[in-house]
Amino acid sequence: MRPILLIISALILFANITMGQTKIHPKYYAVYFKDKNGTEFTTDKPEEFLSPKAIERRKKYNIPITEQDLPISKTYVQKLQELGFIVKETSKWLNCAIIYVEDTSKLQEITKLDFVIAKPNPIKKNYKQKKLKQAKINIDQSSIPADKYKYGYADKQVKMLNVNKLHSLGYTGEGITIAILDAGFFQVNSLTIFDSLWANKQILDYYNFVDNNTDVFNNARHGMMVLSTIAGNLPNYLGTAPKAKFYLFVTEDENSEYPIEEYNYVCACEKADSLGVDLIHSSLGYANFDDKALSYKYKEMNGNTAISTIGADIAASKGIMVTTSAGNEGDTHWRHITAPADADSVLSVGAVTYNGKYAYFSSQGPTFDKRVKPDVMAMGYGVFVSGTKDMSIVSSSGTSFSGPIMAGAVACLMQAFPEKTNIEIMNAIRRCSSNVKHPNEKLGYGIPDFYKAYIFLKNQK
Repeated sequence: MRPILLIISALILFANITMGQTKIHPKYYAVYFKDKNGTEFTTDKPEEFLSPKAIERRKKYNIPITEQDLPISKTYVQKLQELGFIVKETSKWLNCAIIYVEDTSKLQEITKLDFVIAKPNPIKKNYKQKKLKQAKINIDQSSIPADKYKYGYADKQVKMLNVNKLHSLGYTGEGITIAILDAGFFQVNSLTIFDSLWANKQILDYYNFVDNNTDVFNNARHGMMVLSTIAGNLPNYLGTAPKAKFYLFVTEDENSEYPIEEYNYVCACEKADSLGVDLIHSSLGYANFDDKALSYKYKEMNGNTAISTIGADIAASKGIMVTTSAGNEGDTHWRHITAPADADSVLSVGAVTYNGKYAYFSSQGPTFDKRVKPDVMAMGYGVFVSGTKDMSIVSSSGTSFSGPIMAGAVACLMQAFPEKTNIEIMNAIRRCSSNVKHPNEKLGYGIPDFYKAYIFLKNQK
């Protein structure tokens, strides 16, 4: 995706499947395997491929460790390498390898491999959307906490969600680990607005899945701006989850738009899962590619087709909260949400103006199979974010910013109720939103009130 000030989400198609490989870039192909025979790992020894925190999350929510969690067969990878292909990366969830190809005539060799299949096995949906009732909540006005923090430029975007009340109760994202997937995190290692993250060791690690290295601070500014809405901390600015911890992953190549970026997305989600993260956020979207033959059609925004959608739903099935921006296609010919915002187990976030009105560019629902999307809304027009000059705060627009504002608020609610599943948290947020009685294609369930969601979940204990 080419992130710009008003993020125009760009996307991918799962097509061009021929002879056992899928074109995902002029020089990269996905090769899918029929099984995991030959893998050196087993499900009864998860500590060999999952972190203690990842195993703990599965035990906490009674999520089984299955063959899907196993790394792919090294034997199959070696066979591809013996044929002269360079393997860029592998995906255990998709059970595939991404190979670099200079001479496409060599792809014929793949058809001779008996362990390769033409397309991946279908992934079943995790969660069936049901009609939601408005949460019945009686709030004692005298018990509402007074604000303890000053938000400066971020005041409106934070208070629109009433997450400031959670902050006053002590829920600022502490103990929650967030993986952010984006195109780059320009100068996050040097801008003053992020000093507290480094001083308090809240940046746990970072990786560039595009270039397969750790260079994430010298490229696109988009991820830096996204991060600032969650964790920015200056005397005149405070994000929605300033105490959360972070993994920063580059999955987008800002210079081009090809399906390989969706595969990067899935691989980053797998890495986040294995590290034990609690929440994955991306302000990314996929529908149209530089090679139009690879682009999606609206009928494929069905929660089952797009590679990033499949990856997002699998991540959610592992107990991870997944949030994503709905897209900025509302005033384009496409108009609809983009993948992975069509995922059934993901909280998809659209954009409203400072006074809570629909922002003209925010991608619209429903999904092709008529599910409510976007799920919820946050301020995305005239949002304040970090600039590239030190100590500067600038105004920008896009669901790229309503999404992370929401993600930070979700992290605070997760901190308050660690025993609740991702689906339980999401449904509480939806049920405590302004449009829950009449969800529609522009606003979804509306703007959430996180203090109401807090009271609702507290009353359920």
